[in-house]
Amino acid sequence: MFTEFAGWLRDALNFMPQSHFQSWRPDMVTLHAASDLLIAASYLALSIGMIWLMFQRSDIRGGHRLLAGLLIFFCLTGAINHGLSAALYWHPIYGVQGIVKFVTVLIAILTISFTLPLLPRLARLPSPRQLAEANESLRREVGAHQATLTELGAIQRELEQRVAERTRELSQVKARFETALRGAKVYVFSQDRDLRYNWAYNPRGEDVAASILGQTDSEIVSSPDREMIIATKMRVLGSGTPEDAEVSYMLPEGRVIFALHIEPTRGADGEIDGIMCAAVDITRLRTLEREQRRLMEELSNTLQRYEIGMQGSNVTVFTQDRELRYTSISKPMFGKTVNEIVGRTDEEMLPPANRLAIVGFKREVLKTGQSQKQEVKVIEHVNGTEIERWYDIHVDALRDISGAIVGLTSSAVDITDRKGAESHLRLLMHELTHRSKNLLAVIQAMAHQTGRQAGSINRFLERFGERLQALAKSHDILVQEDWHGASLVELVRSQLGHYLDQSGSQISIKGPPLQLKPEGAQSLGLALHELATNAAKYGALSVPAGRVSIDWKRRPTSQGGGLEIVWQEKGGPEVAAPKARGFGSLVIERNLARSMDAEVNLDFNAGGVTCRVLIPEEHILSTTAAPERLRMRNVAG
Repeated sequence: MFTEFAGWLRDALNFMPQSHFQSWRPDMVTLHAASDLLIAASYLALSIGMIWLMFQRSDIRGGHRLLAGLLIFFCLTGAINHGLSAALYWHPIYGVQGIVKFVTVLIAILTISFTLPLLPRLARLPSPRQLAEANESLRREVGAHQATLTELGAIQRELEQRVAERTRELSQVKARFETALRGAKVYVFSQDRDLRYNWAYNPRGEDVAASILGQTDSEIVSSPDREMIIATKMRVLGSGTPEDAEVSYMLPEGRVIFALHIEPTRGADGEIDGIMCAAVDITRLRTLEREQRRLMEELSNTLQRYEIGMQGSNVTVFTQDRELRYTSISKPMFGKTVNEIVGRTDEEMLPPANRLAIVGFKREVLKTGQSQKQEVKVIEHVNGTEIERWYDIHVDALRDISGAIVGLTSSAVDITDRKGAESHLRLLMHELTHRSKNLLAVIQAMAHQTGRQAGSINRFLERFGERLQALAKSHDILVQEDWHGASLVELVRSQLGHYLDQSGSQISIKGPPLQLKPEGAQSLGLALHELATNAAKYGALSVPAGRVSIDWKRRPTSQGGGLEIVWQEKGGPEVAAPKARGFGSLVIERNLARSMDAEVNLDFNAGGVTCRVLIPEEHILSTTAAPERLRMRNVAG
């Protein structure tokens, strides 16, 4: 078979038909030969160009590269075919040309078989107009992208500027934060699950902070707080719950107390991988707290003493706001309790008669800020009874920390007793003036009457001195009672004291405790003195067997009231009525009756002198709270 094909091929190559080109004109031969050569050159140029393109486009792969190879072979066979056609005009080699054409046909068939499936895709290839539009669109997009890139560049520069600014701000904040931590003596550090320090901030400096890195609490914390600190941190690692503790560390300057806050830290997987701690130095705070507690105790004791002092004094301290509403008060005032006063104003509590004066000068203090002091009278209503009270009020402006007036702080001293004493003193002075005149008149009369009956200077001096002493004793009792009155029993004892102090006293005194008004006390004292002197010279006291009884009692209202005093002598010498009335009779009958509006009955009975005095009710001042009967003194016999 192969031998037959080889023989056929040899015959075909040697086939030489009779040339018909010999009958052509030379110009026609030249035209055809030149055309075939140009076509052959064109095919050759196409194949060379495609080969160059394949080398330039190494990205063409697969079927496209195979198709390009077929087109190159097709162009090469076409160039050979047309070259042979040109050669046939001078050297006929039809067998070779036939084989070349056959090869060309085979390559053409292969090329068409690969090209036909690509035709739909080639048909979808954009037209030049579409490519131009696409190029224009791409140019616009490129321009937009260029603008975007420009804008992004500006944004990038702005971001870089902001990042730089934020970096500077962050550096400043970090510096401030570290300054704050240093100032507050705050230590911040983190530890892993083995409680090994992996980061630390120490206000003492970076070197000090770095010195603990890689170490554990067991290595750097001393007893006795070590176990408690480790247990607390391990508890946070186990539970994930933050905790606070107060611990102490030994530092170069001594043991320091810290408030330790412990929080768990978590990794990217959310699992606890360690702890973050902040330790605040509270040593000074605890010292200040102890000092504060001490000062609070002292202040509490001082306030307690102050309140006790306020309660036991007549001084009331209170504060008011700008509307004169009471905000605090130390004790009751104006007849009202503390709860009734706090929250109310002067207009709500004070009667109209006293309100204007008090409110007026308080508002003046609020206006000017100058202290004011004033004595005011207030009518208080206590249990339905009106009581007049006087207060010495001192008012100061109450200011806040800026110096603005926010109210008043005041003190009120109850001077009611002082005012009463002053009123009583004025009354006493008036009364003293009046009584001094009366006393001088009495003394003058005493001197005149004593001088008429004395007979000698020595006798005058003796009698006059005794009567002055009697008058002075009555005045002593009045002075002891602040001139409010005189106790009747004391008045009797003062005038008869010399006789009462003797052993075997002959005098008995009996009667309820009573107070006499000052007006008649001195007159009654002189009368008792004269009765006692007369009894000692001529009556019952002149002999051992004589007795004198002084009795008094209140008369019932049905009998006119008042006081009845009876002087009764018994057992003395027989008494005869005097032929003439002396000074003693005048003092007893006239002076006593005039000064006390009393009824005086002086009888000189043979068995003894009897003097009965009826004093009206208006001259009796009061009785004591627990009246008692005076026991009779009867020592003789």
